[in-house]
Amino acid sequence: MIARREAWLAVAVLLAGVENSVAATTPPNGKARYEQCLARAASNAADALREALEWQKSGGGPASEHCMAVALVSLHRYAEAAVKLDALAHGGFASDTSVRRDLFDQAGNAWLLANKADNATVSFTAALAIDPADSDLLADRARASAMNRNWARADSDLSAALLVNPNRADLLVLRGSARHAMGRKVDARADFERALKLRPGYGDALVERGTMKYEAGDISGARGDWTTVVTTSPNGAAAAAARQHLADTEPAPTASTSPVGTPPPNGSDAPVILKPPKAH
Repeated sequence: MIARREAWLAVAVLLAGVENSVAATTPPNGKARYEQCLARAASNAADALREALEWQKSGGGPASEHCMAVALVSLHRYAEAAVKLDALAHGGFASDTSVRRDLFDQAGNAWLLANKADNATVSFTAALAIDPADSDLLADRARASAMNRNWARADSDLSAALLVNPNRADLLVLRGSARHAMGRKVDARADFERALKLRPGYGDALVERGTMKYEAGDISGARGDWTTVVTTSPNGAAAAAARQHLADTEPAPTASTSPVGTPPPNGSDAPVILKPPKAH
């Protein structure tokens, strides 16, 4: 499954990023209400949604629609939020291309949270039509492709993103994960190693490199990578995955261990690109 935490962060950051643009299109007497609605969405999303619906009925326009989308994301009603964000991006109010791009990106990440990879791809592609060299957008669409196990397309988008930002360790790990899934183990390992040179101790890279070591029969090396993650960065998704791998591969005193070359039984063969977003 997709990195839901990363997608959530991306939506949250991007939603905040277009607030000023939406406010600028709102009549002066509506700006205060818009700001109040957004503030309420952060503290009581259900109340904010009800308020935004009433406001919409009385002509709240894009500001009320955007507040509704923010509230729906907070309520984990991701598909409904995505529909509204896509509609806002297509709407006439979003005449600024950067605002349209960000709204499409928000919609795409909301679709990812809703586990709707095809819809997400459409939204990200619309955003890329506006800004085709945006490495974050390319990485977002790669995640949508990975959700559909379309590793070749994920690899293509991530390679394009790395042409723009060749020293981004996170993109190297994502591409390495896609290549690992494609069976391109040499290329995948090279991406993980390069990511670790750029960002020593990077947890996601160590988790994935550990999995590759395990598959190759280097049990000690794999456990060493996972132990490093747990020791140096004990919080977060990478540490949780490393901790699980260590538990799954702990030798039992009276039971045989997993066969050499078999991925840890918790499903670590599913690469980081699919783990429960890329935050902008």
